[in-house]
Amino acid sequence: MLKIYNTLAREKQAFVPIQSGRANMYVCGMTVYDFCHLGHARVMVVFDMVARWLRSSGYALTYVRNITDIDDKIIRRAQDNGESIRQLTDRFIAAMNEDAAALGVLRPDAEPRATDYVAQMLDMIGTLEKNGYAYAAENRDICYSVRKFDGYGKLSGKSLEDLRAGERVDVMAGKQDPLDFVLWKHAREDEPAEVKWESPWGPGRPGWHIECSAMGSQLLGRHFDIHGGGQDLQFPHHENEIAQSEGAHHCQFVNYWMHNGFVRVDDEKMSKSLGNFFTIREVLKKYDPEVVRFFILRAHYRSPLNYSDVHLDDARQALTRLYTALKGVTGTTSVTWDEAHAQRFKLALDDDFGTPEAMAVLFDLAGAVNRGESALAPQLKALAGVLGLLQRDPVEFLQAAPAGGLSNEEIEAKVVARATAKKMKNFAESDRIRDELKAAGIVLEDGPQGTSWRRA
Repeated sequence: MLKIYNTLAREKQAFVPIQSGRANMYVCGMTVYDFCHLGHARVMVVFDMVARWLRSSGYALTYVRNITDIDDKIIRRAQDNGESIRQLTDRFIAAMNEDAAALGVLRPDAEPRATDYVAQMLDMIGTLEKNGYAYAAENRDICYSVRKFDGYGKLSGKSLEDLRAGERVDVMAGKQDPLDFVLWKHAREDEPAEVKWESPWGPGRPGWHIECSAMGSQLLGRHFDIHGGGQDLQFPHHENEIAQSEGAHHCQFVNYWMHNGFVRVDDEKMSKSLGNFFTIREVLKKYDPEVVRFFILRAHYRSPLNYSDVHLDDARQALTRLYTALKGVTGTTSVTWDEAHAQRFKLALDDDFGTPEAMAVLFDLAGAVNRGESALAPQLKALAGVLGLLQRDPVEFLQAAPAGGLSNEEIEAKVVARATAKKMKNFAESDRIRDELKAAGIVLEDGPQGTSWRRA
């Protein structure tokens, strides 16, 4: 039976869907004002893996990942660029989809844009006002009264007093309490007309938190199975989603809350201020997208993920070992679930999506294939396919130059230059070229017919 670590319960729990045989999952997606970074890559790949495993386990899944296309940063960026908000967001949504496709991420069943659900947000804010949770601040913003919701803090595990001590609290004039947050932002004179919607409280635009509450309940119902996102969203975003949704609907919002860990760079949290911030596109200039996907999935989704070139190089070599075991395997294959390796693989993923243990099974299979048990090669490919890996032609992968590395033509030229140096008895130059190729991950094999090469 599948067990999921539920942030709300702070323990692993057996997954029991609301409706037998079906699963509904909502994941907080990207705010589209710039190219996606490695933190976004982890969210996309992790929950793509979760979706794939739920479907492999027999659940009819509806997977929703939203797009925030209205936000202070979006407005500022569009104004700085001298373009409309729609032009900006359309461009970066297209870039996001390109990055996701490169990483082998399947499209969610629904990708709602916040600006298409303003009517539903207004309805929810109206309900919150009627239920006594919403009020108008002095600046005419509509705010949520946190202290009126008895369960506030249950996801983050913090008391109201702890939260008031200063953790991510936005103090705004006119709030009844510093913890209160904005549901509806009254229109500012310096903002463009395209971000001003009419409402019972005057023209304005929605706050960030209300977006996901409205879209989730509209597309998956007032009570659904799984809600996911990055660890940084646990508070205040997801805490506020619970307060809004349960305050409006008087029922439990979500049964299982999942949060993936931070991405770190050389053991420091990735951030623009530290100058260690990498977009997906920057990384893919140097590394094959499948290597990046493999690197992300090799770590457990709740653990910190430490990014470095050393770790990516190691991931590339590990993936190469798996593809080497698949030489000669072509076409599609299906998993034989009653086979021993498949049973171990299933146990690993059923234990809170334990991809490190599942990867260990793949390497055990590759080892068996390399020892002569070639009949297990299709099983290796099929199990890896559950994780979105090893579905390319092995020869194509093994011969392809790593992004940013030597091309086949460059390697061939160096092999010829080495052969010439050996013929001229310039062994120092011959050794230098060999060492240069070795450093680039190229293994030379000298034989009676000449020198062949392969990527390590």
